Amino acid sequence: MSAESQAKATPPSTPERIGTIASLRRILPYAKPAMPRIYLGMVSALIAAIVALLIPQVLRSLVDGPLKSGDASQIWWPVAAVLGLGVLEAVMIWFRRFFVLQPGTAVEADLRNSLYRQLQDLPVGFHDRWPSGQLLSRVLSDLNLIRRWISFGSVLLVVNVITIVVGFVFLLSINWILGVVFVVCSIPLWIYGYLFEQKYSVVARRSQDQAGDLATAVEESVHGIRVLKAFGRGQYALKNFAKQAEQLRGTEIQKAQAIAGIWLWLLLVPDVTFALCLLGGVWLAAAGQLTVGALVAFFATATVLRFPVESIGFLLSMTFDARTATDRFFEVMDEENTITSPQHPTSIAKPEGRLVFRDVHFRYQDSPAKYPDLIDGVDLELEPGETMAVVGLTGSGKSTLTALTTRLYDVTGGAILLDGVDIRDLALVDLRAHIAMAFEDATLFSASIRDNVMLGRPDGTDLELREALDIAQADFVFDLPFGLDTKVGEEGLSLSGGQRQRLALARAVAAKPDVLVLDDPLSALDVDTEALVEAALRRVLASTTALIVAHRPSTVMLADRVALLENGRITAVGRHSELLVSSDHYRFVISSLEDEERREQRESEVNA
Repeated sequence: MSAESQAKATPPSTPERIGTIASLRRILPYAKPAMPRIYLGMVSALIAAIVALLIPQVLRSLVDGPLKSGDASQIWWPVAAVLGLGVLEAVMIWFRRFFVLQPGTAVEADLRNSLYRQLQDLPVGFHDRWPSGQLLSRVLSDLNLIRRWISFGSVLLVVNVITIVVGFVFLLSINWILGVVFVVCSIPLWIYGYLFEQKYSVVARRSQDQAGDLATAVEESVHGIRVLKAFGRGQYALKNFAKQAEQLRGTEIQKAQAIAGIWLWLLLVPDVTFALCLLGGVWLAAAGQLTVGALVAFFATATVLRFPVESIGFLLSMTFDARTATDRFFEVMDEENTITSPQHPTSIAKPEGRLVFRDVHFRYQDSPAKYPDLIDGVDLELEPGETMAVVGLTGSGKSTLTALTTRLYDVTGGAILLDGVDIRDLALVDLRAHIAMAFEDATLFSASIRDNVMLGRPDGTDLELREALDIAQADFVFDLPFGLDTKVGEEGLSLSGGQRQRLALARAVAAKPDVLVLDDPLSALDVDTEALVEAALRRVLASTTALIVAHRPSTVMLADRVALLENGRITAVGRHSELLVSSDHYRFVISSLEDEERREQRESEVNA
C-alpha cells in the first residue's frame, strides 16, 4: 500500500456525535415527501396491533360466558368476532407493507443523488483526503441501512412501543396485581436497552468504517492488479486484505455478541415474567379473585405482547445502525465546499485568452506552517495566442500551478486573471468552458470513444470530433471493433498509456477553449508519434493561448516562451535559446530532460 493510500486508509476524524433522535431527525428533510405514506403505514400497523389486543378480550367473554354456562347457541358470535378481527389484522398488515414499501426506496434514491451531487461539487482537496472505499460504502450500504430503517425499523419501533404501552393498560385492567408484576419485570429490559445503545453504537460505527476501508483495499487491488502481478505481490496484497478482513470480522463478532446479550434478556425476562404471572394467576383464580376467562385473556394479551417486546432488540440495533449510517452520510454532506461560483458572477464579453498569474501562492490545507508555500509568489503573463512552456525539476510545483487555473484548487494568496477578470469571480461552468486541461495521468470513463472525447463539448459535431482525433493522432479508434462507438473499459485500462493520452488530448482540443492547459500530455507517446502530435498541435496553438508543462525538450520547442519554475517560484522567463545562455539552472533542467528522453528512446528501441 502506497504512502498516499495509507494516509487515506480512514476518513478524517469525525465531530462529536449527537443523540440518536437528533441524528435521525436530520433525515426528515429528505424523508418529508414520503412521510404521508409512512404515517399511513404506522396507522395501519397500529390498527393491526390494537385488533390483535382486542382478540383476547373476546376470548375472555367467550370463556366466562357461553363456555362457562354451556350455552352453545351463544358461541357463534364470539367466534365470528375473532374471525373478523383476524381478517382485519391481516388486511391492516398488508396495508402497512403497501404504504411503506415505495417511499423508502424514493428517499434512498434522493439521498444517493444528493450525496453524489455533493461529491461532484466538493473540491479536489476533499477527494485527496478521503479514501474512495469510504465514499462507496456511504453511497451504497449506509443509504441501504437508512432506507430499511425508514420503511421497516422506524414504523415497527413506534408501533411496537405504543402496542406495549396499550398492552400494559389492558393487562392492568384485567388484573392490576398481575399487571404490576408484568410491568415491573420489564424494567430490566429498558435499563439494558439503554446500556446496549452505549455499547452497540460504538461498535456499529467501527464496523461501518472498517467495511469502507476494506472496500478501499479491494478497489486499490483491482485497479493495481497489473502492478501486483508484474511484481509478484499478490500474496502480499492478500495478506494485508486478510488482516483488514479479520479486523472487520472481529468487530462483527462484537456486534453479534452485543445483540446476543440483549436477546438473552429479551427472551429470559418474558419467560420469567410469564412463570411468575402464571403462578400468581392460578393462585388468584383459585382464591376466586380472578375468573378463568380473565386469566385466559391476560395470558393471550401477554402472548400478543411477546413479539413487540422481543422485537425491541433487533429494532434498536437497526436504529443504531441507521443512526451511524446517518452520521456517516452527513459527514460528507456537512463538508464545506470552498470552491464555488460567486453569488454574482462576472462574465467575459469578448474572450481573448490572456492569462496572468499575479503573486500567486498555494499551500495545501493540512500543510505544516513551518514548510514554505508549494507555489510561492508566481508572477507570469501569457498573451492571447501565446504558448508558454513551464519546466522545472520534479517537485518544483508545475502540475500544481496548472491545477490552479481551473480552480481544482484555489490560490491561497494572490490571483489568477483571465482577460483581466479574477477567475474566482467567474462561474465555475464558465471558467471551465474558457480553460480546458489535459493531464499526464489520462483518465477515461466507461463510455464510448465518442462520449469520452466530446465530454467537454457534448453538442459538438462529428467534424469537430474527427478534427480533434486527427490533431491528437488518435486515428487508431477507427480500427477498434465498433469505431467511435467502442466502449472504453474502466478508466480506459483496455487501451495503452499512449492511446489514453491521445484521447485525453483530443478531449481537451475538442472543447475549443480560449486557454489550453496541458500537463505533460505526451509523456507516454513514442518519439515518432510525439513528433506527429506536436506538428498537429502547432495548428491549434497558433490561435489558442496555451500553458504546457514540459518534460521533454521537444515539447519545449512548441512554446513561444519558457518559464523556469524553481522551488515554487518563476526564476526566469524567455525564449529557449535565451535561457540556455542566461540561466545555469535552466541548462541543468534541459540537460536532465534530454537524458531522460534518450533513456526513453533507448528503451523504446529495445522493446521494438
